[in-house]
Amino acid sequence: MTTGQAMAEEPLHLTLRNHQFIPERLEAPSGVKFKLLVKNEDDTPAEFESFELQREKVVPAGHEVPIFIGPLEKGDYPILDDFHQETKGVISVK
Repeated sequence: MTTGQAMAEEPLHLTLRNHQFIPERLEAPSGVKFKLLVKNEDDTPAEFESFELQREKVVPAGHEVPIFIGPLEKGDYPILDDFHQETKGVISVK
């Protein structure tokens, strides 16, 4: 038996398409760590970034990368594509 933080059973999915996050507002569980799978369907690389979450990760064109986040308190956490700063979204923790 291992000890540590609780982990959500299912990963959450976020897609970058036409330099937009889909969904633009992603709901995530509070109080548990979760895996976020970020898929970039664009022809150019993207960089998932959130200052509030202290995460940044390059997502090559046509690829999917995992990002482990949490556990988080309830609230909204802004995200953006640092390579295309007009691309913005929110992870809403419930």
